[in-house]
Parts: sequence; C-alpha cells; structure tokens
Amino acid sequence: MPLIPITPLHTPRLTVRGVTAADLSQLLPINADDRVTHHLPYASWQSMADAEAWLARIEGLQAAGGTQQWVLTLCETEAVIGAAVIFKHDEASARAELGYLMSPACWGQGLMREAVTALLDHAFGFNAGIERTDGLRRMEAEVNPLNAPSNALLQGLGFTLEGTLRQRWTAKGRTYDTHLWGLLRDEWLDRAQTPINVP
Repeated sequence: MPLIPITPLHTPRLTVRGVTAADLSQLLPINADDRVTHHLPYASWQSMADAEAWLARIEGLQAAGGTQQWVLTLCETEAVIGAAVIFKHDEASARAELGYLMSPACWGQGLMREAVTALLDHAFGFNAGIERTDGLRRMEAEVNPLNAPSNALLQGLGFTLEGTLRQRWTAKGRTYDTHLWGLLRDEWLDRAQTPINVP
C-alpha cells in the first residue's frame, strides 16, 4: 500500500505538516548549523541554492511515492523549528525509514518526541483513536552510535536496537557505524499512550 497521505498533525505545542518552498528561509539556518548536521551524512547548507536544490530533490522523491517530507512548526508562532522525513518506503513490505532534525534552540524540551509520536501514529494508521488498515507495519531508523540524544529518543519511543551496521556510512571524510533501530506497528499500538488527535 502507498504511504498514508500527508495531512497536518497537531500536538499540544506543534503542527507537523508537509514542506513548502516558503519554509526554506527558516530551514536554511537550521541545516547550516554544524551542530545539527554533525551526525548526518550530508554537509551543512551554505546558501539558499543548497536549500532549493534539496527541495527539488525531495519533490522528485515525493512524486515517486516513496518519501514524505515534513516540517515542525510551533503552534504559537508558526516558526519552523525542524524537519522529519519518512523515506525508503517499501510498499510490498509496508516498511519505511524515519529521519529528523531540529534547531538547537529547541533541544532538550521534548519537542522532537512530541513530533515523532504524531508521525508514528500517522504512519502506522492510528489517529484520534481510529485504527486504519493501510498503515505501515514497520518503521526503521539508522543512527550514528555517537548521537546519544537520537538513540535515547528512539529507545524511549519503544524502538528496539536490532544491531550495529559496521562501517555503514562514509561521509565528510570519515567512515562510521550506525545503529539500526526498528519498531513494529503492533508494538506501537500496544503502548499505553494517548493518541495524538488529527482534525
């Protein structure tokens, strides 16, 4: 089955929605920050041209059906504070991979956990107490073992550390391992959590 279509997701402090070209000016300083991209396999953005090239690539991937790019905005100000992506969708196996990033100004406040919870509810087909049959069966994430906050986030959300992929990535002049995390739909739905409401 295809991914469940993007629709705005609302949490107590955030709106998680599809990316638009108007978001690039706010995404640029986040992706230009070396603290944000340190554990990611791409170089920090240097200019709006980098942002525009990224969006063009994302739009192509979304048109092909295997990727969904989201942005995280604060409810009070509508400021873009981060982004998340569901990608590498394998339709036959009903699985996909999750990635995310956030402005350092918002680190340590539980905002990424809030956003990813909403995204997992959406991707697995469980929103506002209504369970769909067309959600993903499995979500995966690859994380640099040195990225302690990201590993802790996934563990806290119920992901299982399924192994370490040795010398998985070569980027920015270095080769490094990644942790492979996995979460099954049934595991997520079994968790005693209040679903995030979606209008």
